[in-house]
Amino acid sequence: MTSYLFDKAYLPTGWHRNVRITVAQDGMITAIETDISGGGGLKGLALPPFLNTHSHAFQKIFAGRTEHRAGGQDNFWTWRDEMYRFANIITPDDMKDIAAFLYLEMVKAGYGSVAEFHYLHHQPGGARYDNPAEMSYAIIQAAEEVGISLTHLPVLYMQGGFDGASLQERQLRFGHDVDSYLSLLDQLKAGPHKLGAAFHSLRAVPEAALSHVMGAIDGDMPVHIHIAEQTQEVTDCLSQTGQRPVDWLMSHCDVGPRWCLVHATHMTAAERMALAKSGAVVSICPTTEANLGDGFFPLGDFLADGGRLSIGSDSNSLISPLEEIRWLEYGARLVARQRNMAANADQSHTGAALYNAVQQGGAQALGQNVGALAVGQRADIMLLAEDCLLDHMADETILDALIFSSPTAPIKDLMIGGNWRIKDGHHDREEAITARYYNVIQRLRECI
Repeated sequence: MTSYLFDKAYLPTGWHRNVRITVAQDGMITAIETDISGGGGLKGLALPPFLNTHSHAFQKIFAGRTEHRAGGQDNFWTWRDEMYRFANIITPDDMKDIAAFLYLEMVKAGYGSVAEFHYLHHQPGGARYDNPAEMSYAIIQAAEEVGISLTHLPVLYMQGGFDGASLQERQLRFGHDVDSYLSLLDQLKAGPHKLGAAFHSLRAVPEAALSHVMGAIDGDMPVHIHIAEQTQEVTDCLSQTGQRPVDWLMSHCDVGPRWCLVHATHMTAAERMALAKSGAVVSICPTTEANLGDGFFPLGDFLADGGRLSIGSDSNSLISPLEEIRWLEYGARLVARQRNMAANADQSHTGAALYNAVQQGGAQALGQNVGALAVGQRADIMLLAEDCLLDHMADETILDALIFSSPTAPIKDLMIGGNWRIKDGHHDREEAITARYYNVIQRLRECI
C-alpha cells in the first residue's frame, strides 16, 4: 500500500482539504480520508483525469493538412477522400509511433484513458498481415509505452454503403467478414487493456452481421458505433431502410448501458428520448464535429431527457479535453441563444455539471472503474499546479474556471493506475516518442 496526501482534492461529495488516498499494489484506491491533520500534502488541486471515449489514432498524422479547399464544395466526404490517402500508406511501425505521440499528447493534456476505435487492420489493398492483430498490437504497445489506459475497440467494416456495395479499393484494409472479426477479438482478449467491440456504422455493417456479432461476444464488452453524424447518412438510411439511423438501431438491437453511440448528431425528438431512456452513452466530439461541419448535438434537450454523455477527440486534430467540453456547451448556447445549458436543479454550476456528466458517462463507455476518486476506483489522479488561478477560486467555481477560463489544464503531475506518468509537466519517454513521430511525418510527407 502507498498513501498520498493532497492539499485539496475533488471527491464525489465535492472539494475537500487534506485528503489522504491509499493505493494498493494493483493500482486501485483502497481508502480515502479527509481533514487529515498535520499538513504536508502535495500542493495543488487533485481530481480525476479526463476520459476520452472516441479516438482514431492514425488520423493524427494529417492534422492540419486538410485545411484548404482544392475547388468546389468542401465537406465531410471530401475530407474523407484525404483521410483514405493517408490511411493507405501507414505501416505497423508508423501506427505505433503515431499512436505513441498522440497518447503522449493526451496524458499531457489531462486524459487518463482512451477508447481507440480501430479499423486500420490490414495491409493496403486488403492483404492480411501474417499476424492478423499486427495493427492492433501497434496500438496496444503505444498505449503501454505512454501508460495511458486503453479500451481497445477493433472495428467491423464490411461494405461500402447501405445498399450493400462492395468495399472500394481504398477501404479494403479496413474489411473483415464476421468470422475473421470474431477471431481477431478472441486473439486480443489477453492483455492489460479493456477489449470492446465496434461497428463502424450502419452503412458499413449489414443487419445479419451485426446480430451475429452481438450474439457471439461477451456480455460485458462495451459496444461502440458511429451513427447519425452526417445528414447524407440519415437520408441514405431512410432511403434504404425506411428509418433514420438511431431509430433503426433502437428498433433492431437491444441498445442499453453497454452501448456507446458516437456523434448521434442528427436525431428527431423521439429518437433522442429513446436513446436517453436506453441508458446508452453518447460520445460527442465537438472539435472534430466542428472541423468536419457535422452539426450541433442537442445537448440541452438530451440532458433534460436524462441522457448520458461523454467526450472524444475523434480525428485528433486538437487534443484538449477542455476544448471538447467547452464547445459542447458553447454549441448548445449558439443554437438556443441561451446560456448555461448543462446546468440543472442539482448542479447550478455548468462546469461542474459538465465535468461530472462526462466523467460518469465516460467511465461507462470505456468499461473501466475510473472517473472518480473513490474506494474501488482505479487510482487515476490529475494534480493541477498550486500556483494557478484555480487554486484561489471558491470551491463551487473551480471547475467553471477550469473549463471556461483556462486555455489548457495547468497539469503538474498525472497518475494512472497508481503510477505517475507525468511529473512536473513531462513524461520520461517524451523526447524519444516525439523524435520518432517527427521521423514518420517526414517519411509520409515524401510519400504524398
